[in-house]
Amino acid sequence: MKATVAICIALLAAIAVDAPAVEPIVADTSVDAFARPMQGLSPGERERFFNGRSLIHQSWVVAPSKDASVSGLGPLYNSLACISCHPRNGRGRPPDGPDERMQSTLVRLSVAGKDAHGGPRPHPVYGGQLNEEGIPGVPGEGRAAIHWEDAEPVTLAGGETISLRRPRLEFQDLAYGPLEPVMTSLRVGQQLIGLGLLDAVPAATLRRLAAQPKADGVAGRVNQVWNPETGQVESGRFGYKANMPTLRVQVAGAFLGDIGITSALFPEENCMPAQIACRRAPSGGHPELSRRQLDDIVFYLSRLAIPARRHADDPAVRRGERAFAEIGCAACHRPALSTARQSRFPQLSATVFHPYTDLLIHDMGEGLSDGRPDFLASGREWRTPPLWGIGLAPKVGESERYLHDGRARSLTEAILWHAGEASAARARFASLPAEDRQTILEFLTSL
Repeated sequence: MKATVAICIALLAAIAVDAPAVEPIVADTSVDAFARPMQGLSPGERERFFNGRSLIHQSWVVAPSKDASVSGLGPLYNSLACISCHPRNGRGRPPDGPDERMQSTLVRLSVAGKDAHGGPRPHPVYGGQLNEEGIPGVPGEGRAAIHWEDAEPVTLAGGETISLRRPRLEFQDLAYGPLEPVMTSLRVGQQLIGLGLLDAVPAATLRRLAAQPKADGVAGRVNQVWNPETGQVESGRFGYKANMPTLRVQVAGAFLGDIGITSALFPEENCMPAQIACRRAPSGGHPELSRRQLDDIVFYLSRLAIPARRHADDPAVRRGERAFAEIGCAACHRPALSTARQSRFPQLSATVFHPYTDLLIHDMGEGLSDGRPDFLASGREWRTPPLWGIGLAPKVGESERYLHDGRARSLTEAILWHAGEASAARARFASLPAEDRQTILEFLTSL
């Protein structure tokens, strides 16, 4: 009997290793370029992919509801559906001014100290995120208004002057009393492509990248964060500060924080003790997001294809790619990573891919600091964002906004906000002749 079991296990392992290949790259330059499935999925996998897609687009409803499978919105929330913060699976954008409501932007909150697992300590009344909306009978927490203020302009080689801006938050109509003292961080929704590949990078690879010697004061380190699914501290890789360890935890955390939907990973409603009406509101289930629903959403996100590069052989693009590396950008925006051998998605085991990130947190200087620590990440430290798909971001998102709070209105602005460990690379970019700077921008828009 034992021998038979061993043979079966060996056969299953062989099937996993020899699973049909899946192509993660798709040639698409349309507004739906971030919404395509990887090529080579089986009919059953495609069905599951589109089940997950429907849940990403699903507007959740207030409990109790005739359709219990999508019941449980709130009691406090920011949006009705995942896609609200990630339009067409792309980047969100901040409001243009204080009179515009947030649609794909949120504000993280915390106070001094750490929670029981070493993460940010939630505000004692408003929690870890400002939820502007509430279901009937539950007051929304208030409103964050954004005022854009001019920062010191930068003059580039050749005399071109670039205007920069930074956001200032003003809180209005607070429903549960004073908010101060509080630490805040403005965040726009991130693009969703390639998350399964990033999830499959071994933690050992992240530690190795952090330990490698680097030039120009570049360091980089792995954020160590709490995984509620395993009950352990693990390497962070998702979120603007790499404060989430896995795609599954990231998805469950977003459902609770943004939509107010509980899951097996986060089973408690997002109601603080002082929010009495919130605590008394009906639930849509225990949990509200089923394990199968969570699995299907993770499946969908992990099988989203990456748009193929455009014009990669164009001489200007190739010059820009070389210049990108020569001035030091590739020290953090690493062109290639590889996945581990895995059973969850065997078709992409040991796959080399090109996200242009190291998934590490880096000191980006005081100009980008939100002053809000997150596990090991200081206020000045941010995860290197992947650059794949960045050339299609304006088309998919119908606007051009970059960095964690959307302050940058162009790739040039985004580069010029780099400081701290990126100071040398930024200075080299600013000192390049205009023609050479343009080749770097053409390289980035080819991704």
